[in-house]
Amino acid sequence: MTGFYGNGALCAQGQPQAWLLRGKNGAMRKYYLPVAIGTLLFAFWFSPDVQEIAAGVAIFLFGMLMLEDGFKLFGGGRLERLLTAATRSTGRALSFGIVSTTLLQSSSLVSVITISFLSAGLISLVGGVGIIFGANIGTTTGAWLVAGLGLKVDIASYAMPMIAVGIVMVFQKQKLWRGAGYALGGLGFLFLGIHHMKEGFEAFRDQIDLTRFALPGLVGLLVYSAFGMVATVIMQSSHATMVLVITALAAGQLTYDNALALAIGANIGTTVTAIIGSLGANFQGKRLALAHLIFNLTTAAVALALIVPLREAVDWISALVGIAASDYALKLAVFHTIFNVLGVLLMLPVLGRLVVFLERRIGEPVPDVSQPRYLNEAIDQFPETLESALRKEVLHLYDNATELIFHGLNLHRSEVFEADNIAQAVRQSRAIIELDIDERYERKIKTLHAAIVDFTTRVGGKRLAPEIADRIYALRDVATGIVTAVKSVKHLRKNVLRYTTHPQGKVTDLYDGLRTEIARVIVEIRKFDLATEEERSVLWLDQERAQLEDDSRSSARRVEDLIRKGHISPAAATSFLNDSGYAYGAMRGLVAAARAYYVERDRAVAEVEQLIGFDEEDLQDAARDSAAGQHAGGTPDRNRTVM
Repeated sequence: MTGFYGNGALCAQGQPQAWLLRGKNGAMRKYYLPVAIGTLLFAFWFSPDVQEIAAGVAIFLFGMLMLEDGFKLFGGGRLERLLTAATRSTGRALSFGIVSTTLLQSSSLVSVITISFLSAGLISLVGGVGIIFGANIGTTTGAWLVAGLGLKVDIASYAMPMIAVGIVMVFQKQKLWRGAGYALGGLGFLFLGIHHMKEGFEAFRDQIDLTRFALPGLVGLLVYSAFGMVATVIMQSSHATMVLVITALAAGQLTYDNALALAIGANIGTTVTAIIGSLGANFQGKRLALAHLIFNLTTAAVALALIVPLREAVDWISALVGIAASDYALKLAVFHTIFNVLGVLLMLPVLGRLVVFLERRIGEPVPDVSQPRYLNEAIDQFPETLESALRKEVLHLYDNATELIFHGLNLHRSEVFEADNIAQAVRQSRAIIELDIDERYERKIKTLHAAIVDFTTRVGGKRLAPEIADRIYALRDVATGIVTAVKSVKHLRKNVLRYTTHPQGKVTDLYDGLRTEIARVIVEIRKFDLATEEERSVLWLDQERAQLEDDSRSSARRVEDLIRKGHISPAAATSFLNDSGYAYGAMRGLVAAARAYYVERDRAVAEVEQLIGFDEEDLQDAARDSAAGQHAGGTPDRNRTVM
């Protein structure tokens, strides 16, 4: 678990890729719809039979959307958690890409998930590239499904009951049943779409023979590869393109050679989804999109260059496994698998060099601490990335906040963290740190806090699981507590400069005590963060709360004693008491933020807290016990450790 000092995404149902047409690619959305509708209307006018083919494609794509949504509901975030675990080695990442794409029947969705996790810093670039390689192999299973089953069995007879049962399940309240219903209904619509495409091409053959437009040789390879790429870009699915190609090939509306070229083009076109998805991602997401493009272009170039030996290999393998020489649909599936596996075999040995190239080509930008680092569009789709990215952004805010708090107190964070004696380090810090605290607050704190609030408000409208939504709102409250602590220190700044830049007797000691206490709390939170989850104890947080309350009362009594002895003036005492309120308010806020950030997330600690957590009476007892450990004069022990 990363924390305050550690190393440092659900879509609307039915619209899993709607975000791809937002933001920077708004121009695409502007022209995409009228062009698509105009093309369809012209095709319908040209031939009524095209309607059934178009309807089959539409039904197929709708089935993919339902299938994707079903796995998101059915999985309940398991897919995302598996992805995080599956990238610990290249082999596991490759296997995950194959299996997940086979189940989801969408390499585009797997690519989007991978970009999301990579942008949120949950997986490595090497792991992400491995998943993309595997997804390209996994997408070949769709061609086998269609060519081996869809064209040889009356799948429409299976589709109808699947859709009927699936829709009944969709209206159930339980997420498990709804997810299974979406998946079953989606699979039914996939089958139904394949059926209508097959029937449409059969009817279309009686009117027009598309093989008249066949192009042989190199020209045919290049032209039809371009057609396959464009079709995939339009439908945002290479799987849909392959189904269309296989059904047209089976109906005799395509030549085998041109179908091979279309399959190659479809592989190139599928990279567009990843490229569009990377527009809202950070530099890591853009690196992965470039890796996807390089891999598919390399694979396509090799397939085009070796088209003759690859055809011979397909014929040999087909004869070996019993595929008829005239069964071009299954032979296309064999070809699709061969050239994708060949691409992976060619790229795996140079994976390390590819990653180095990506890192050099798309360098990590110099971080702007005033801007959000993790809250980008690429993480919006999946609950695990939403929460993880927000946690990292809260960490970013805390890092900015502690730096400003230390500077506001006329302290250097690095010096305090390295000090063996915090109180002594504070007493030695008299030089003024030039700082426009209001400007720094607006730029480094308020901007990030506004982005966090906007993000939590926006994702609150998504259909998140209640427990995830609760944790997201809890993180927003953590951010608010951090900002409140900074505001409190802003109030302290004036008198800190007035009384601590040069010694003025007891009043300087009082303000040094406040500075020491705030610094000590931040140091202890840092120690808490650096400890393992097993070593962290809720007891420390409760003891710290108790200690702060006792310190606050002791500070007030000490001021009263100093006034009676004439060591400080009433005016200075009044200023200090007001500032003491701000200081202890800041410390309470930081401790509460640490509690919410660490303890509430850690289930094991939460169970311990349930057994040994303090109630208010316990807090008072702990406060009285801790008073015995204070230094003479009412000043608390400022060098105690976490445990």
